[in-house]
Amino acid sequence: LRGCRGRGVVVGTVTLCLAAGWALQTPGGVTLVVPQPNINATVAQNILLSVEYSCRGVATIEWKHVSSWGTTKIVEWKSGNYINISTVYKDRVTTFENGSIQLLNVGVRDAGYYFITVTEEHGTNTYGTIIVNVYEIIYEDLHFVAVLFAFLAAVSAILVCFMWLCNKSLRLFQKKTTHKLTASTTEEIELDTIEC
Repeated sequence: LRGCRGRGVVVGTVTLCLAAGWALQTPGGVTLVVPQPNINATVAQNILLSVEYSCRGVATIEWKHVSSWGTTKIVEWKSGNYINISTVYKDRVTTFENGSIQLLNVGVRDAGYYFITVTEEHGTNTYGTIIVNVYEIIYEDLHFVAVLFAFLAAVSAILVCFMWLCNKSLRLFQKKTTHKLTASTTEEIELDTIEC
């Protein structure tokens, strides 16, 4: 009995190892890594939607864009075979063997969610998502600063002119007052001499 048990354990272990090896040998299983799930870009910039997939068989990669304007299929290709790029993205997309795509000259409408689906020939698939935010370069802020600077320069120029006019008026007033004082002083002196 002891000998049979020992053989049964050995046979069971070998069978288990063979089954595990067979399961690992059968094609199937897709892995996908998205290193940068959030991307911030400005208008007219080129962005790379970077992913890395691996599978045992031939994979089909598909990218879709989902935003408030709707869902658009960007590109679909089978590794080593065809590439099917939608007409909207015809001259704006570059595909890479690792599953990544590059979008050229992005606009505000390119903001949203980008979904990648990697499907192996045996039907296994996996998904990934990248969120893209596209910002406009706001020149209005710079415009506001320039207008404010011009306004302050104009106000300071007006104040300088006003101070110059005040200074000129004050000098004229002082001259008239001095002239009147000298005239009245000479009159008093003349009157004093006449009275004497």
